[in-house]
Amino acid sequence: MGFGSYDESEQDTQEIDTDLDEDTVDGRESDHEGEVEFENGASNDELLDRLEDIKSET
Repeated sequence: MGFGSYDESEQDTQEIDTDLDEDTVDGRESDHEGEVEFENGASNDELLDRLEDIKSET
């Protein structure tokens, strides 16, 4: 067999571990309820102009 070859008969005998470990992270543990506010100091027009500049550079 050459590099990267495999025995197709081994594909039928592979086992997949479907048990969940106790260490599994619960996505709900990191839920965030609240608000985020920020000021960027630029107007919408300035931001749109900058976006157009970035698009034209590519």
